[in-house]
Amino acid sequence: MATARADDRPFPAKLAGQAVLPADTIIKAPADAPEHLQTSGKFTTADRKRATALATVPGKDGVRPTGLSLPFDGQPMQGFSGIKSVGDGTFWTLSDNGFGSKLNSSDAMLMLHHIRIDWADGTVTPLETVFLSDPDRKAPFPIVLEGAAKRYLTGADFDIESIQPVADGFVIGEEFGPWVLKFTRDGHLTDVVPTVSEATPVTSPDNPVLTVPADPSKPMPAFNLKRSGGFEGLALSPDGTKFYGLLEGPIWTDKATVEQADGHPALRILELDAASKAWTGRSWLYPLAAGGEAIGDFNMLDDKTALVIERDNGAGTPDKACADPKAPKPDCFATPAKVKRVYKIEMSAANVGKAVRKIGYIDLLNIADPDGKNRQGGTKGVYGMPFVTIENVDRIDETHIVVGNDNNLPFSAGRALDKADDNEFVLLDVAEFLKAE
Repeated sequence: MATARADDRPFPAKLAGQAVLPADTIIKAPADAPEHLQTSGKFTTADRKRATALATVPGKDGVRPTGLSLPFDGQPMQGFSGIKSVGDGTFWTLSDNGFGSKLNSSDAMLMLHHIRIDWADGTVTPLETVFLSDPDRKAPFPIVLEGAAKRYLTGADFDIESIQPVADGFVIGEEFGPWVLKFTRDGHLTDVVPTVSEATPVTSPDNPVLTVPADPSKPMPAFNLKRSGGFEGLALSPDGTKFYGLLEGPIWTDKATVEQADGHPALRILELDAASKAWTGRSWLYPLAAGGEAIGDFNMLDDKTALVIERDNGAGTPDKACADPKAPKPDCFATPAKVKRVYKIEMSAANVGKAVRKIGYIDLLNIADPDGKNRQGGTKGVYGMPFVTIENVDRIDETHIVVGNDNNLPFSAGRALDKADDNEFVLLDVAEFLKAE
């Protein structure tokens, strides 16, 4: 009943600002990176054969062309999949694995970005990019650039999805393992922490330790997460002693059953001790709302409450929906967005091992815009975020939060039918929501 009440308890949100980084924002790979990384997206062809000429593979969202083509001359600064406010108008964020899978992202560099958002003029200014690497061979498997002089990490090695800046570097939530990764300030990998829930290893089908048997009659290796079900969210306690990893998908207890809470599929929040880099054994369950299919980001507000983005897999607005979703066309959205929310949750000592308490939510498809702050998207007086993936949320001050999309360049077009989504960040006035108990 607590979950049902929270799912029915919306709070108002007002658009206080919007800033846009254009989708086609491409940066150069470092000069010491091999030629393989100077261009990206070469393996996004339907048959996975290498595309040798730039801009010859059209980007599509289903059957809809997005107007951009691969490969790119450089590395796209896109796919923002986690954010943390520094407190001075700047933020740390990160680009995720590249082009959506291990198979097509071996030329996508893993990188973190320090950005400044100017809400007054609507701009996003990159201040610094940290390219991630593994010079000390900490990855427990051969990386793509195993024998290279500079062992840069790629989207075929890890799928980085959430970020926490710490005093000596960065801690990252990852999906392929899933793992928790630690990097130095200059991007060198120092720790790879495998995931354990209730004494059971948590494993994705993309974990490279899984080995397919040589004999077809033998059983396949066991794993208990769907692909892309690893750590989409990673939060840090205010005192810096604990990390909380939130899986994007539920753990499967057998081939037919996923973990549940309050009658809904539920995602695990696992507690990691920062000093020992060991799982404490404490965890919580995050029940998905009706229509919710995944989470997008996760950050603590205090020692027991947090913000979580929850979403469905839809994109686009219902006024442009296809008449038959099973027969999508280029001039309509096959599955319009319905559930795009920011929840406030409580995960206290009293409910360890049980469902978190969902206090209420902000509807990201229905944000009031009485002052006309939106620069793109929405209608008069209302702004919405009809993107398939919205993967950035953090508190800025006592009344405002920042929210941003992951534009899956060049494969997502939720704002327009025929145009790749930009990277949109919004400043939301949600004072009542942040005070809610």
